[in-house]
Amino acid sequence: MKQKHFSYRPTTMAPNGMITTPHYLASQAGLKVLQDGGNAVEAAIAAASTISVVYPHMNGLGGDNFWLIYDEKNRKLIGLNGSGRAGMNVSIDTYQRLGLKKIPSRGVLAANTIPGVVAGWDEAYRYSLNKMNGTFRWNDLMQTAIHYAKEGFPVSPSQEYWTNINLAENDKQQRNLQRFSEFKRNFTKLSGQAYRAGELLKQKDLATTLEGLAGEGSNLFYHGDVAKKMVEDIQHHGGLLTYQDFTTHKSDWVEPLSVAYRGYRAYNLPPNTQGIASLSILNILNQFDLTTIREGTADYYHLLIEATKLAFKDRDEYVTDPDFHNIPVNKLLKEERGEELAKQINPMHMDNYGNQLDPNGDTIWLGVVDKDGNAVSLIQSIYHEFGSGFIPKGTGVVLQNRGSYFSLNQNHVNCLQPGKRTFHTLNPAMLFKNDRPHLVYGTMGGEGQPQTQAALVTRMIDYEFPVQAAIEAPRWLYGRTWGEESNSVKLENRINDVAIQQLKLRGHNVEVLDAFTDVMGHAGAIKIDQDSGVKYGGADPRGDGAAVGY
Repeated sequence: MKQKHFSYRPTTMAPNGMITTPHYLASQAGLKVLQDGGNAVEAAIAAASTISVVYPHMNGLGGDNFWLIYDEKNRKLIGLNGSGRAGMNVSIDTYQRLGLKKIPSRGVLAANTIPGVVAGWDEAYRYSLNKMNGTFRWNDLMQTAIHYAKEGFPVSPSQEYWTNINLAENDKQQRNLQRFSEFKRNFTKLSGQAYRAGELLKQKDLATTLEGLAGEGSNLFYHGDVAKKMVEDIQHHGGLLTYQDFTTHKSDWVEPLSVAYRGYRAYNLPPNTQGIASLSILNILNQFDLTTIREGTADYYHLLIEATKLAFKDRDEYVTDPDFHNIPVNKLLKEERGEELAKQINPMHMDNYGNQLDPNGDTIWLGVVDKDGNAVSLIQSIYHEFGSGFIPKGTGVVLQNRGSYFSLNQNHVNCLQPGKRTFHTLNPAMLFKNDRPHLVYGTMGGEGQPQTQAALVTRMIDYEFPVQAAIEAPRWLYGRTWGEESNSVKLENRINDVAIQQLKLRGHNVEVLDAFTDVMGHAGAIKIDQDSGVKYGGADPRGDGAAVGY
């Protein structure tokens, strides 16, 4: 008898199109485009621009994005790297001359890479128009975002929480973003307090920027008045980016990477993303028969945690901008490498393999499948919550702090160099069956992204969880949190006590967290039944999202 799997929400089912995002207003924006005959890329742009307004602590125009796009007409999966490069005046020497031993996490010196989001939207839009019979005007895809920026949207509990965190004085974590006047003006009330959940937040400067983008396209952001405004204020405050850095920015089409998994094929993006780690975990797990391991037991969690450590060890040794460093991608993803790493796992004891892991990664992932079978897996981020905290005056654009991940050690694989893309935690995913999309999936969560992707795949493929149940099931996170010196295994308290105790006995440093904590990230997935065409969508109750279809 097939095991039943509980979920608080039902899996959303629809015969035509489906979209899932971590904010319901963005899901609705994308759904409207699908219902009006738009394709998956057009719906993704409408949703991505909207969520950049209504979830500003997680993403925005000042961040980066990465895309997997399946083009059904041409039976082709393509990847798009929409991340920005360090400015040409941004170097290790620059920071050392300023007396800094590491790149600051916040402020204008943290905003040292060009924002790639808008160029990513533009490049995907042009592909849709030229290759996928796109019909929507660029201007129309921006209208929902403009509306919520101009007329206001109800602040989410997530935004209220993270705004308050970043208004508190905490020098160790370099938060206290109220020290930035434009941040206070855009994201707090006149009293200096955070907007409370349900209160309307209007972003007039951002609305003006979006209206300009709607009319002039991405040229405004990289060559026009917005670019000039951003550069002027960045340099006024001692920042390093130049107008030429903006004018020379471009997104790049890339070949997705893949590994075999249980008769399916998992796809992700190449470096500078950590997609290689997400695939490596599956490559390791593919060497084990999970039908002999019960999901939800210590055996299950232990195996996935140890596979993660081994995948991260390879990742940390190699992943950076491939234009600056030779990365043996094919070798690292060969089945033989999966076998080699699998043999290193001790089923009864944990091992220490790697470095301290980064505790941040506030991001959004969204997925879309349209009535014709086109699919998009898109991830978009400003890195830390509210990114650098620096907003160039008059633009409403929160600049990311992704470049703070660069190392100032010239011998480090991810050392800072002018024109270089930094290591990126962002990695959107798809799983193919019979050379067509079967699962479109992803999550926010920095180091947690490869781990949660593995949870989704194993639960839906190996254990036949319904989509929503796989997303809601108790999760774990191997890594560290702010201010801590070592990695730990964080477990949601819905994991049973027996499993927790057994993990401790195997040597894991365990922390038990609240149920449905957003520390675990906001995951989503869409499964496509290739026979009936029915789409099955799910969204994470740890976020504010919805899976909707028609």
